[in-house]
Amino acid sequence: MDTATKSSRLAGFYKQSLDERIDRVARWANLTAGETAALRGAMGLDRADQMIENVVGLHALPLGIAVNFLVNGREVLVPMVVEEPSVVAGASYAAKLARAGGGFQASTTPPEMIGQIQVLDVIDPESARSDLLAVREELLSLANGTDPVIVGLGGGARDLEVRVLQDTAAGPMLVVHLIFDCVDVMGANAVNTACEALAPKVEQVAGGRVLLRILSNLADRRLARARCTVPMDALASGDFSGEEVARSIVEAWAFAAADPYRAATHNKGIMNGVDAVALATGNDWRAVEAGAHAYAARSGRYTALSTWARDDSGDLVGTLEMPLALGVVGGATRVHPGAQVALKILGVQTARELAEIVVSVGLAQNLAAIRALATEGIQRGHMRLHARQVAVAAGAREDEVDWVVQRMADAGVIRLDRAGAILTEIRKG
Repeated sequence: MDTATKSSRLAGFYKQSLDERIDRVARWANLTAGETAALRGAMGLDRADQMIENVVGLHALPLGIAVNFLVNGREVLVPMVVEEPSVVAGASYAAKLARAGGGFQASTTPPEMIGQIQVLDVIDPESARSDLLAVREELLSLANGTDPVIVGLGGGARDLEVRVLQDTAAGPMLVVHLIFDCVDVMGANAVNTACEALAPKVEQVAGGRVLLRILSNLADRRLARARCTVPMDALASGDFSGEEVARSIVEAWAFAAADPYRAATHNKGIMNGVDAVALATGNDWRAVEAGAHAYAARSGRYTALSTWARDDSGDLVGTLEMPLALGVVGGATRVHPGAQVALKILGVQTARELAEIVVSVGLAQNLAAIRALATEGIQRGHMRLHARQVAVAAGAREDEVDWVVQRMADAGVIRLDRAGAILTEIRKG
């Protein structure tokens, strides 16, 4: 497909057959026959047995494509691995809304991770802190010696910080923070290895005992930011004017900003999108989750990760800032065929490019969720998609699913027992 004519605005994509959708994405990303085959079944048991221990099988999840994304002026198709209905559809719809305002503008900070070294049994923590900072350059040099490849690519140890924790359940302790630029890897192995290498010298200088030497998943130096503007007119939906929808979205966000009970669900909606892309690309979505929720509580009170407001024209403006420790090389991205294909579909070359897309997807997913909540309610669209799962769970064959879904939707009852009863009726003729 000619890159000059590429558009992620794939009208009617969801109406196409499975084979047609696969073919369309394959042509978009110039996938080889082998890469296209990986979309149908990304990994065999032999490969799985090399990834983790005690392998006995494979557990597959659907991989969908979110359309309509325009990120920093570039057309993007977004692979998402998720089991929950409405996530891919919601992201695609919200991306269409954002597209009317120019799409998403995203940026990232340098991919710096924090490695922590815990030092116990220090007689004079403040003096030990000064002593460690005095040998900062030596410690950074030791850290760089552990990964000449990353250093050669322009990364490596950037800085050293030392904190004193006076009042803990284990008594006073020092915490050494190694700031390490991971370039295009997520960085856990590189940072952990560097911390291990520093431990003996840290013990010698501080006069204490090193215990933990490990990466922190609160990657607050490795941030991703996204912004979008949705014209008020584009928000009009059914009986709701664009003005009403824009106002309601801001009011819904204000609830999440003020109340941690609502913020938890608000942020879960963001992570529906973020995690799905992280999983599709072979990244550690649990680490991303941990960092996001810790960042949401950085003020001492858990709150919304995103913000929504209206500009002088009345248009809706959304922003999202969060830690995103992602990689495009190493880890599962190197050994999982499906992850490699997902990265090729995304067309990214660096971890920062990937993070810019992922944070944009998170903002889109958030917009989709609160727009639905602020208008017809989340259940209307979500439950119709969920009805397909219910129909399949009740035993509906492929040619029966649409009949069962329609009957349940007409009755407004989406339940397993109702699906079973409808199936019985259909099969009786």
